[in-house]
Amino acid sequence: MARNSERAVVTTTSAAHDTTTEPEVEERTWRALLRQFRPAIVITLVLTIITGILYPVVTTGVAQALFPSQANGSLVYSNGKPVASSLIGQYWTQPQYLHGRPSATNNLQGTPSPYEADNSAGSNLGPTNANLTKTVQQRIAELKKENPDVPAGTPIPPDLVESSASGLDPDISVAGAYYQIPRIAKARGMTQEAVRAIIDQHITGRFLGIFGEPRVNVLEVNLALDGVHTNP
Repeated sequence: MARNSERAVVTTTSAAHDTTTEPEVEERTWRALLRQFRPAIVITLVLTIITGILYPVVTTGVAQALFPSQANGSLVYSNGKPVASSLIGQYWTQPQYLHGRPSATNNLQGTPSPYEADNSAGSNLGPTNANLTKTVQQRIAELKKENPDVPAGTPIPPDLVESSASGLDPDISVAGAYYQIPRIAKARGMTQEAVRAIIDQHITGRFLGIFGEPRVNVLEVNLALDGVHTNP
């Protein structure tokens, strides 16, 4: 009888503990959810402030203080006005100017448009592609036609007949610049030595003295040929 009484007491006590109302259950559920969501919301807000506001402000400030030209797009100025970026090539065609590499870019409508800065691309043709061979041969013929005063037998600089992967290269090789000296000198009524001297002033050497090849920025040389003052 005593054991039966104890069981009755336990059963009665359990039943008393389980008599929670539905609103109380819902309240406990919401509290449990809040305990889960609150850390996630707080972490999201903190990371948003750090990575979305503080980090961009700090990096922008450091860039503007230490590398203002690069941070603003490496713009080149003419008479106090920005005319281009030294990092993006331009399509030069007039005989008195240095010409850049061939460009295989298209405009947004898919039509060939050299040096289309908003649609960088190469031809993606492999070295054994017949179309590439034909295109290069056509470019060699056009290059020789544009530069008739180049001495016969002068090697063709590869960068003057082969487009780059980006289609926006702002630089050409030193050999590519020298190849165009006779045409530029004749068109401007200058001596070839004078044109060569201007090109030599704008040769950039290898990075750290070992990486890459010496190169010439086409825009800088052309502005120098025009006698326009440029700012970094």
